[in-house]
Amino acid sequence: MKEILYLEVPTPDTPAVCNWLQAEWTPDRGQKVVTPDGILLQFSQGELSLFVWSLQRTTYLKVFQWCEKSIPGTDKICQGLTTEIRNRFPQEYPEPPEIDLSQQSIFDALAPYYPKTVRYFQKMPQGEYDLNRVYWWEKRWRESVRNPQQPKQVVYKQEEGENFSSDYDLIYIGGALGAIHGAVMSLRGYRVLLVERLSFGRMNREWNISRSEFQSLIDLGLFTEAEFASVIAAEYLDGFSKFFDGNNPPHLKAPVLHTPTVLNVAIDTQKLLDLCAKKLCEAGGEIWDQTEFVRADIGSEGVRVQMVNLFTREPRQATGRLLMDAMGTASPIAWQLNGERTFDSVCPTVGGIIKEGFAPEVWDSRYGDVLNSHGDISRGRQLIWELFPGKDGELTVYLFHYHQVHLDNPGSLLEMYEDFFTILPEYRRCDMDKLVWGKATFGYIPGYYSVGSGDRTVAFDRLLAIGDAASLQSPLVFTGFGSLVRNLARLTTLLDIALKHDLLEAEHLNQIRAYQSNIAVTWLFSKGMMVPTGKTLPPQRINAMLNTFFGVLADEPLEVGDTFIKDRTNWLMFNRLALKAAWQNPALIGWIWEMAGTKDMLRWVGSYLAFTWDAFIGFILMGWFPKLLEKLQPWLEVNYPALWLKLLSFNYTVGCFTNGTFLR
Repeated sequence: MKEILYLEVPTPDTPAVCNWLQAEWTPDRGQKVVTPDGILLQFSQGELSLFVWSLQRTTYLKVFQWCEKSIPGTDKICQGLTTEIRNRFPQEYPEPPEIDLSQQSIFDALAPYYPKTVRYFQKMPQGEYDLNRVYWWEKRWRESVRNPQQPKQVVYKQEEGENFSSDYDLIYIGGALGAIHGAVMSLRGYRVLLVERLSFGRMNREWNISRSEFQSLIDLGLFTEAEFASVIAAEYLDGFSKFFDGNNPPHLKAPVLHTPTVLNVAIDTQKLLDLCAKKLCEAGGEIWDQTEFVRADIGSEGVRVQMVNLFTREPRQATGRLLMDAMGTASPIAWQLNGERTFDSVCPTVGGIIKEGFAPEVWDSRYGDVLNSHGDISRGRQLIWELFPGKDGELTVYLFHYHQVHLDNPGSLLEMYEDFFTILPEYRRCDMDKLVWGKATFGYIPGYYSVGSGDRTVAFDRLLAIGDAASLQSPLVFTGFGSLVRNLARLTTLLDIALKHDLLEAEHLNQIRAYQSNIAVTWLFSKGMMVPTGKTLPPQRINAMLNTFFGVLADEPLEVGDTFIKDRTNWLMFNRLALKAAWQNPALIGWIWEMAGTKDMLRWVGSYLAFTWDAFIGFILMGWFPKLLEKLQPWLEVNYPALWLKLLSFNYTVGCFTNGTFLR
């Protein structure tokens, strides 16, 4: 027995594929015999067995040869089968339906298209509200992707002479990551206004982090050790990363990667945000929730922000010295500033909190899944799971995929949710009707492939983007929360200097970014996890690549995997691991080139050269230059504040120091 063909047929209608094989497909050779799951092609030399099966809401097909010697003409048969089946069952990228909620509920409107999604959202405490949010977010995301040349203008530069008195120093639009950043700045003595479109504290995603990463918030004075302990919902003993390798050759299979200190602390987001809100308000800040941003007018001395209260529909207005965009992936400000290059990629992510219903033998809540796949490419996506223990025995489960932003295929949350509710029992055995749901968790998490520290606009005069609006996240696990926390000391220190010295023009604010050349160079890993729109890859390709990378990490000491996934990789470690992976799987570079394309490969070379240069400069300056800056700070900051801001930003970029220990 020998496998000679393996295909993914991008349709959930497996019976239709089987029927097509049995009734419609006519090979030019062999006697066709119908079997329960496909057909046999009989020849004098032996048989070919063709069969299909369903997994991950798609269809897979294999052809096996049942004889010792090759059957003449099998290559031609397989080529013909591949061509015909792809013509009959092409890749499709469904659009969400246009609906009128004045005539029906969101459940009635979507039930014909996404029946399982509607069924299980109806079991959630605020399911109707959340499903409306899913639909709204997908429609808004698609609109922003498909109109890259005509971004809606929401930021206006006012004529000289028109000034605004400032009620606040900082106005944050976006109450999740904005609440953390804003709380730190309020404790530094700044007047802060936080504006949130939803009810404050309501999150579409849960947050996980490690103790060592959260320590930066304690070091900044935002939380005490006791307060940190109070926001821990759960802490697990170990996290696993494992990718399906049932169709990989032996050298591309990999053991489980253990990462006991990666994303192992589940945060109670409600408590965390409530604490941030309390500290912000006690320091004199304000929070306006259920308030939507409309536009910003930039004057020479301040910014005027126009908003609308979504509950009363009344307009609201505030003025400040600086506007902070923390609106995330759907930010109209980010789209206006960056046009068609707002994002290069995205992770459509769906999931939910499961309060109970998993049998004890299915999952031990002392452990988590950091990254897991249970099948190969499905309808143009490599689906990946995450599973994190939460408070009181809850489990937070996510399903996501790395996705190329494309006009014809922006990425669908609704399709992903239909997948999620269909294939969750494949990933972890469960009776879906016995699961008790807490809430839905979902979102679009953006990615941007930086070549250098200045190739993305994160600022305008008196305006600065943070978090996902600035495409700040890990290219591997896309944790925007963790990335912000890791860089919060850097971002708030630089912003403090800019505010103290009124360095609020775009040229200065654009230096307040969390660019890291070691992160920029790893975007190629996420690029290698995407199926380009319109392309068909061997189904096992991405799992083979992931097993190569993670197999290399699994062979290393635990701290290497921890360092790599937490975006702390240095130049020597990166090159050693990359060479080891290429040696183990020589086809790897060719695979990535095929998926990324020549243009992005050349861009990556630019990223790598920038990484190498920063590593060299960091090595040359290490030790003596930070000490020199520390000595020069009192004089340099007072007399040349713009130069001080630039030098400090440069030092963060090349990695001479990352915690700002001598800067307050």
